[in-house]
Amino acid sequence: MQKGQNVVIGQNVEFGDNVIIGNNVTIYDDTKIGSNVIIMDNAVIGKKPTRAKSSIMPEVKDFPPCELGDGVTIGTSAIIYVNAKIANDVFVADLATVREKVTVGEGTIVGRGVAIENECTVGKKCKLETNCYITAYSTIEDYVFIAPCVVTTNDNYMARDKERYNHFKGTTVKTGGRIGANATILPGKVIHEDGTVAAGSIVSRDVEKESLVVGTPAKEVSKVADKQLLRNQE
Repeated sequence: MQKGQNVVIGQNVEFGDNVIIGNNVTIYDDTKIGSNVIIMDNAVIGKKPTRAKSSIMPEVKDFPPCELGDGVTIGTSAIIYVNAKIANDVFVADLATVREKVTVGEGTIVGRGVAIENECTVGKKCKLETNCYITAYSTIEDYVFIAPCVVTTNDNYMARDKERYNHFKGTTVKTGGRIGANATILPGKVIHEDGTVAAGSIVSRDVEKESLVVGTPAKEVSKVADKQLLRNQE
C-alpha cells in the first residue's frame, strides 16, 4: 500500500493489493477496500451520517461497513458514507458524495460534485455527470446517462403538516434512460427504458419507453431514433 501524509485509518479496515492513498484521507472503522484502488487527497471513506434533530429519517446507530470494489477511484475531497457499496471499476470524481444505503454498479462514473442521497440504487455502466442530484429513494438502472445539473426530487407534497411524511418517492430511470442538462424530474416519476428527456425540461408525468420528451411540462414529441436505442449499440 502506498500512503500519503496525515492519513487516518480506523480499526479493522481491510485492504486489497496495490492500494494508493493520498494525503489527508480519513478511512473509518471496518471499511473494506479492494485491490488496485486509488483514494485521492482529502477523501473521507466510511463516514457515519449525522442526523438533524428535525429529520424525519429514523435514527440508525449501527450500519454495515462501506465497501469499495477492485479498481475503484475516489476523487479529491469525495465523501463515501458507511453502508455504501461501490462495485468494481467505479470512478467517483472530486467533491462527489455517496450517502449511506447506496449501491453503485460496476463501471459507473459518478461525476464531479454529484450527490447521491441515501437509499438509492445506481446500476452498472451509468454516467452521472457534473453536479447532478440523485434524491433519496431513487432507482437508476443500467446504462443510464444523466447530464450535468439534473435535479431529481422526492417530495410532492411540500407542506408543513405531518401528512407530508406519506408523500416521499424518488425517481426511477429504467435501463438506457437519458436525461439532458438542467432537467428537473418531479417526485415519483418513472423514465422507462430508453426514455429520453431533453435539456431544461420539467418531467411531471412518466416518460414512456423509447419516447423523447421536451418542454415545461415535458411532452412527447417523437420516438427515439432507432440508431440511438441501447439495443442497437455495438
